[in-house]
Amino acid sequence: MNDQPKGPPLGQPTGGFDLNRPTIISLLYLSSFVFGVTSIIGVVLAYVWKGEPHEQWQSSHYRYLIRTFWLGLIGGFIGLLLAIVLIGFLILLAVAVLVIVRCVLSLVNAQKQAPMPDPETWLV
Repeated sequence: MNDQPKGPPLGQPTGGFDLNRPTIISLLYLSSFVFGVTSIIGVVLAYVWKGEPHEQWQSSHYRYLIRTFWLGLIGGFIGLLLAIVLIGFLILLAVAVLVIVRCVLSLVNAQKQAPMPDPETWLV
């Protein structure tokens, strides 16, 4: 009988999907395109988790994801206001694409446990 534990040695990556806190926030933001309110849950978690002890690489993700929420909210509001003159629909589409790209970039870096290169940017 072999009593050796199965799986990778301790401290080694499993090769699977790491469900860390920045990943959870990004997934909540992306799911808001289907469910609506999950982005509010995501930004609340980002503010709460930002104040708790965490690994250094996560700090940049929290700043980046909080900015992503506010960018999406403000851009969405402006797009809705300007939808009356039809240009708002283009703004809404651009904001949606920008939020999706920012979430995917955060997901990729969070899976590598790498910080965001420029968390203060309002663009990508």
